[in-house]
Amino acid sequence: MITPKPIYPSVWCRDHHGNKYTWEQSLDLIREFHGHTAPGLAVGVTMVSLAMDQMAADTLFDVICETQSCLPDAIQMLTPCTIGNGWLKIRDLGRFALVMYDKLTGHGVRVFIDTAKLARWKEFHHWFYKTKPKKEQNFDLLLEQIKGAGQSVLGMREIRVKDQYLVKQSKGAIATCPLCKEAYPLLQGNICMGCRNGNVSDPALERLAQQ
Repeated sequence: MITPKPIYPSVWCRDHHGNKYTWEQSLDLIREFHGHTAPGLAVGVTMVSLAMDQMAADTLFDVICETQSCLPDAIQMLTPCTIGNGWLKIRDLGRFALVMYDKLTGHGVRVFIDTAKLARWKEFHHWFYKTKPKKEQNFDLLLEQIKGAGQSVLGMREIRVKDQYLVKQSKGAIATCPLCKEAYPLLQGNICMGCRNGNVSDPALERLAQQ
């Protein structure tokens, strides 16, 4: 395991352009992007910065995020990797961790919260393990402990992703769904996934799907 070192004195995080942000500036960015001061993002941006520090300056990298909560926004705030451009992939394993890797070689690092190092940061520990109801948490103390802990509670390992992540995924042939009449990737089957198990209630489509 690699022992993380502080990024820069008095700087909490940086983006892929090299812009550096203090703790206060980072919280401003979080509020602007995420809508509120999320502790998970306060931790997440320093995790992303640590991972980027391991990449050579000219590296084209992708990111796999192992949670869908907060951390994806930290990645999209500071890197060119987004869900929309496909450079950020969310594999929701329920772990607050990310994998950043060279998209050509697959080599990179996995950054995570090292739970063994959380013991001295009681409020941080309560928040992370959800051992205290949110209304009983001391939010100011939580942020203070996240700031105080910095990268000292992070773990990092060198990794190589599986080859499947190095191949650009194609949608393949596009067809018109016979039920909703919308375009969809034919590899999904004879009807689109929306009609098969959609997320919205549409009685007309439901009747067609049952025929």
